[in-house]
Formats: sequence, C-alpha cells, structure tokens
Amino acid sequence: MTDPQQPADLPAVDLVAAYRSGELSPVEVVAAVLARVEAWEPKLCATYAVDPDGAREAARAAERRWRAGEPAGPLDGVPVTVKDNIATRGVPVPLGTAATEPVPAVADAPAAARLRESGAVFVAKTTMPDYGMLSSGVSSFHHLARNPWDLARTPGGSSSGAGAAAAAGYGPLHVGTDIGGSIRLPAGWCGVVGLKPSFGRFPVDPPYPGRVVGPMTRTVADTALLASVLSRPDARDHTSLPPADIAWSELDCRLRGVRVGLLADHGVGLAVEPAVAEAVAEAARLFESAGAVVKPVAPFLTREMLDGLDRFWRFRSWTDISALPPERREKVLPGIARWAGSARDLTAAEVFHGFSQMDAISRAANQVVRELDYVLSPVAPIPAFAAELAYPTDDPLRPFEHIAFTVPYNFSGQPAVSVNCGWTPDGLPIGLQIAGRRFDDLGVLRMARAYERLRPAQRPWPVL
Repeated sequence: MTDPQQPADLPAVDLVAAYRSGELSPVEVVAAVLARVEAWEPKLCATYAVDPDGAREAARAAERRWRAGEPAGPLDGVPVTVKDNIATRGVPVPLGTAATEPVPAVADAPAAARLRESGAVFVAKTTMPDYGMLSSGVSSFHHLARNPWDLARTPGGSSSGAGAAAAAGYGPLHVGTDIGGSIRLPAGWCGVVGLKPSFGRFPVDPPYPGRVVGPMTRTVADTALLASVLSRPDARDHTSLPPADIAWSELDCRLRGVRVGLLADHGVGLAVEPAVAEAVAEAARLFESAGAVVKPVAPFLTREMLDGLDRFWRFRSWTDISALPPERREKVLPGIARWAGSARDLTAAEVFHGFSQMDAISRAANQVVRELDYVLSPVAPIPAFAAELAYPTDDPLRPFEHIAFTVPYNFSGQPAVSVNCGWTPDGLPIGLQIAGRRFDDLGVLRMARAYERLRPAQRPWPVL
C-alpha cells in the first residue's frame, strides 16, 4: 500500500479496503485531496468548479455509512473528478469555451449519476479545450492546463484537466470523454491509465458516433473498479450496449499463446519519434518474453480516411458555431473558429465522403483483429508538446496529424487502453496503447494489468 501519510495518493481499491477496516476515513482522505488541489492548482489549472464544502459534506455522510456498515456502493467516500462536458446537476457545462451560456445543468449525466449513486465524493470538474476539439489544454474559458511532469508541457486533451489531476494525485478516480483520443492522449502524456471502452459500454448523454466516456486513473485496478460503476445502464443513451455481467475485478490472465500485433507506425501524420518507437518495441518484447506471440501489423489508416474525417468534423463544428449569435461566436478560440470556418464552402459530396470515412475506418480496424487478439501501438507519435500550443503542428488547418493511432478505435467501436511504457530522455511519459476486439473491454484491461507487472518499476509521481 502507498504511504498512509499521503492518502491523496492511495489507489481507490486501497481506500475502499481502508474504509472497510476503519484504518482511514473519507473525511481525512477528502481533506488531503483538497489540500493537494489547493497546493497544485495555481500552476496546474486542472480543475473547474472545485466544491470543497460539498466534498466535505459528502465525505462526512460517507463516513457515517461506513461506520454503520452500510456503504452506498463500491465507491463510497472515494474522491472523484469529472470532465467539464459531463453534466453534474447545478453546475454549468461550458464545454471549455467562453462561447457558451453558463446555465446550471438540471441533472447529472449518466456517468455522474452512477458515481453519485455509488457514494463517490465529487471534488471538482476538470478542464478541457473549446468544444473538446484540441489535444491540448488551450481554452477560451479555462486557464491553461499544464502537465505535472513538466509545467512547460501540455497534459494533452481534450480530457486535459483529468489527465493532469490523475498524475498530480487529485484523488484516484477521474472521468474523461473520448471521440478521437481525448482520454488516451492525455493519459499517455501524463503517465496514467486511460480506457476508451467499446462504443456503448458506458452510457453517455448525448450520444454521438465514436463518443465515449471512460476512466483515467493511476492503476489498471482502479480503472476496472471505476468501469464497474460507469458501465451500469442508463436509458438516456439509446446507443448503449445491453447490460453485461463483466467480472471487472478479475484482472489476471495468461499471456502464453495470446496473439499480439505490433503496429509501429501508421505512415500517416507525424512521424513516430525514436524514443516512443523504442519504448513501444520494448513493451512488445516483454509480452513476447512472457509467452505472447507478437508479429508486426501493417498500417491500416490511410490519408484519405484521416482527411475525410477532418473535413466532416470541420463541417459539423462549423454548423454548430455558425448558429451562435455573433457576440458568442466571437468568443470561440480563434484556431477552432478558423478550422471550422474553412468548411463553409464544402460541397455535400465532400461532407458525405468525409462522413463515410468513419465506416471505412471501422472496417479496416476491425479486420486487423480477425486473426489477432490484441494490437500494441504508441498512443501518440510524439511526447507532450509545449503547453501554449493548441496543436502539436501549431497549425489549426493540420489538427489531426497526431491522432492516427487513437482515432480508428473510436469509429471501430473497439476498446483501447493507454498505459505508461517508458520515458523520453527529458523524463516525459510515453503511452502504450493496447486495443482489442469489440466488446473485449475486460481483455484489454487484463493485458494492461499484465504489462504493469512486466514493466520496470515506475518513477515516483511528480510533486510540487
């Protein structure tokens, strides 16, 4: 167990055990987390709508339930954060942009509702860029989020604050969203675990093709614990999968004979940096040494797919932004406005072709795992870039050059998890992505847990 003098750093599974035994109280844990947030936030800027009074009150209620032997659920008294765009009742949902009207949400979104029912203690919302359309923490509404491993670097995005909060120890459990890599990219760049589940596995509201909600934590066991709560049904998501009895806590697996593909480079977008390539290759060697059968996988994402998807998303965003009143439209981050505005003259045929690439991507990605069990790859071809840059290319008209490894699995519906696999010479985390077949969420978590046991000892978490 982590040092009990640092309860903000304890995994959720250990907190629950300590609550049950009486070794710790939710009150002292939440106090430690709030102190951590207060110490880090002037520099990290990971949070929005911090609620210390509400968190303390919820912790006291959880303490009473544990003392009575009647916890509300598997997360009772465990501190959590949720991303800005996941509605929590009574709190505005700015979507990371100053262009929204700050109207309090009337109800919890499905993920927040499941957390609240389970007794989780809401500490804060976490920051994101405008409309979630960046892989950085640049926002016209929130202060600039930074990476706790190096404050000059981005935590990634669009679940920017969640990745930073997980690495900095703002409690053990954080919930993000992902439509192109927005959980896995910040998880990889912040050195934490981030799960993009199978499409429909965790209910969301509103649903949209490729959009998922998912856990961001420091350990695979905590990701599995959070998944057991987020996967509970909610009728508001008409695209969600039927409820399934998944043994989320059973993470042991045998690697001998497991068929693993290694996708070293897609050949699309930014080139894979040598340190990233070597770290992922070493992860593959560790799996092979444990009995897995590893073989190379040919690239399956094409320039046509990536550019078509870009055109469709530009048009979709332009449709939304152009409908805003002029005084609100002017508040959108300039790069986002330029990117979306470039789609105003696209033809219907061009937009439809872009839309059709989501299905082309799905077919290509799912075909790869017909003869494989899992696919290893980098999460991103590069480490975390400068915090002030909205895009790693520094060009709003080339915004997707770094998501070739992550975006296919959003539209294929396959689960994919990020787990730390090494460090750059500058000490920045490198993310390994493990993707599996549709609906095999537990399988990818088991592979990630196996890798946690195979990899060398991790570096200490960053401290202020």
